[in-house]
Amino acid sequence: MTLWGWILLASVVAYATKLAGYLVPSRWLENDHMTRIAGTLTIGLLASLTAVNAFGTGQTLVFDARSASLLAAGLALWLRAPFLIVVIVGAAAAALARAL
Repeated sequence: MTLWGWILLASVVAYATKLAGYLVPSRWLENDHMTRIAGTLTIGLLASLTAVNAFGTGQTLVFDARSASLLAAGLALWLRAPFLIVVIVGAAAAALARAL
C-alpha cells in the first residue's frame, strides 16, 4: 500500500472511532467509575508526554536544561506555588541551566 493509502486508512479509522463515541449510551459516560478512569488516563497521558519531551531527544535519553526546568517546576508545584510562579520558576531554571 502506498503512503496515501495508509493516510486514508488512518483517517477512516479515526473518523469511525469518533463516530462510535456518539453511539455509546450516555448512562455509561455519566457513571462515577468512568469519570474517574477518564481523569486518571488524562493525567497519565499528560505526564508521559511531559516526560518524553523533557528527557528525550530522538531515541536517546538526555539530561539538559529541560530536565532542570521540569524538576524546578515540579518542586514549585509540590510547594503549592501558583501556576504563573511555576512557569516563571521553570523558565528561570532552564535559562540558568543553559547559561551554565
